[in-house]
Amino acid sequence: MKYTLTLIGNSAASLTDELAASASGLLPNSSAPDWLREGHACDIHFDADDAAPFAPALHAKFAAAKIDLAIQPAEARRKLLLVADMDSTIIQQECIDELAAELGLKDKISEITARAMRGEIEFEPALRERVGLLKGLPLAALESVYQNRITEMPGGRALVATMKKHGATCALVSGGFTFFTERVAAAVGFELNRANTLLFVDGKLSGEVGTPILGRQAKIDALVELRDARNLPKIATLAVGDGANDLGMIEEAGLGVALHAKPVVAEAADARIDHGDLTALLYLQGYRFPEFA
Repeated sequence: MKYTLTLIGNSAASLTDELAASASGLLPNSSAPDWLREGHACDIHFDADDAAPFAPALHAKFAAAKIDLAIQPAEARRKLLLVADMDSTIIQQECIDELAAELGLKDKISEITARAMRGEIEFEPALRERVGLLKGLPLAALESVYQNRITEMPGGRALVATMKKHGATCALVSGGFTFFTERVAAAVGFELNRANTLLFVDGKLSGEVGTPILGRQAKIDALVELRDARNLPKIATLAVGDGANDLGMIEEAGLGVALHAKPVVAEAADARIDHGDLTALLYLQGYRFPEFA
């Protein structure tokens, strides 16, 4: 069977000819490196009955060099549906933790967030508890958080624009809040967004969240619904996230990517990006740098 190993450097670690050649030497019937971006990303094609036995040695070799890598079947790498988590994936923050900072509760709430993202506690009760602690926060504070505390993950706009240019549908599906997904989706270029709804009374958070709560299953359902609406095979879909509530959609996608993810997610994903930015997802699909939108 034909496979492709993709090696991806980052701003802190270049991918050299020597490193690429050393990877090629670990693989059977391998090609010379096919550079997607000189000094940054390349594909190495090889033939094997099973690619899994080669992964441990490759990961061991490149971990210290901070080079990301993934092995995939060589066929059907370009995807026609992207479903992405928002917090700590398309943006660099957890919105609920930044809202908590407005009330001096960031340490308390971020600990609950971290436990939920590691899969140590159920997502829905953890969300209700955290939103309850935010009761009374005015709408103006949410606007301030979005304007002053939220930053995009590098590479997101290029990822979305490039995939859309080549016919893909891009959806932002979050266990966070529509207040933020609507703004982030518009800024980054997503066509669709889904998330939970914060409830207000007299312009302040009521401490409650609208139902039903969008969590792990809702993300799976969104991926399946969007895939079926376009009559796409599973292999044509891509999901990316970082937390335990993303696991289901990552496993349901043709290519599930863990981005700077919690260990439980990174271990289950088809590919893990520990060092690079969101443009890594384009290299995983075989896009060359001049093709980026």
